[in-house]
Amino acid sequence: MTAGSDIGVGLVGYKFMGKAHSNAYRQVARFFDIEPVPKMAAICGRDEAAVREAADVLGWESCETDYRSLIEREDIELVDIASSGDTHHEFALAALEAGKHVLCEKPLANTLSEAREMAEAARKAETVAMVCHNYRRVPAVQLAKKLIEDGRLGEIRHWRAAYLQDWLLDPEAPLSWRLRKETGGAGPLADLGSHLIDLAHFLVGPIIEVVGTAETFVKERPLESGDGVGDVTVNDAAAFLARFECGAIGTFEVSPLVAGRKAKESFEINGSNGSLVFDLERMNELQVHFVDEEPEMSGFRTVLVTEPEHPYMKGWWPPGHIIGYEHTFVHTIKDLLDGIKTGKSPQPTFEDGYRCQAVIDAVERSVESREWTTPAVVYETKADRSGGGMGSEAAKGCM
Repeated sequence: MTAGSDIGVGLVGYKFMGKAHSNAYRQVARFFDIEPVPKMAAICGRDEAAVREAADVLGWESCETDYRSLIEREDIELVDIASSGDTHHEFALAALEAGKHVLCEKPLANTLSEAREMAEAARKAETVAMVCHNYRRVPAVQLAKKLIEDGRLGEIRHWRAAYLQDWLLDPEAPLSWRLRKETGGAGPLADLGSHLIDLAHFLVGPIIEVVGTAETFVKERPLESGDGVGDVTVNDAAAFLARFECGAIGTFEVSPLVAGRKAKESFEINGSNGSLVFDLERMNELQVHFVDEEPEMSGFRTVLVTEPEHPYMKGWWPPGHIIGYEHTFVHTIKDLLDGIKTGKSPQPTFEDGYRCQAVIDAVERSVESREWTTPAVVYETKADRSGGGMGSEAAKGCM
């Protein structure tokens, strides 16, 4: 790849996430000065008619029905995996082995052993590999990171987070792949919880111990074919307590069965000198409070994070003109392409994804044992442990 060149992209998956990723590739070069520029070479899916239609609608030049054919194409240098979790391991290893750059949707894998193998393959590859945790790229979350790193909150003591939705509240909602252990892994704990864990690692630091509980409230659901019902084989709601390496304590809750909640991904961080609150349903805002303010001004205030000084906002609209969910994917693709240009994997790396999976695995084991459990992360060296997105940089706010 030479300076000023395009980069051929192949996308696996064309439904919800495929649409979000496709839009990001279409928009990124129109709003940001990037190099290389993505060329939407091919989209891949098993259903030939559906993937052909998706290629036409979403703006891809061609389509494939076999991921191997996609990876083998010489005009594709970046493979984007936006398919179900049970495919990530196989597809990513094949792409890395073929010398491709890889963007993989979250969670990185369905099991800890798969995630570790993927992280090791990425470490050995001479290409860029990144996990798509798009909420890191919300400008308000980036502002929270800066305030923590600047020491404005002092010693971090508390983290509390929840990701609540209501799309599974109806017991007649069909038994999708997300609700089967063999395809959906840890269910909502992974699907929703991985976002919270990644943000906790990004903002507060490594999680070293957890104790959890979980429940499946709707144990059978109609098959998507409409022919009978099937068992839900994952927990559809979970909660856990956590201890962080820096000494902070935390709470996490995930459930898609919460009436009235659409996408309430929220966190609150409390330190010795102040607090921060974020809610995805008001994603352009960050609530802040600092203890050194004048008494008559004490309490939370809302910062509208749309000024050009905030990360990514120079590329968009005048102050006060808010951005949305789709923009977080544009920011992710921008950072991915910047990483490909420099030859360095942007955070979250596959190593970060592996560490996130280790927490999910520990929560699952804790639910079974009803005991505090340590994430089973294998660190190759001390340098590895302080690298990626969870090392000394992530822990600054706790000190």
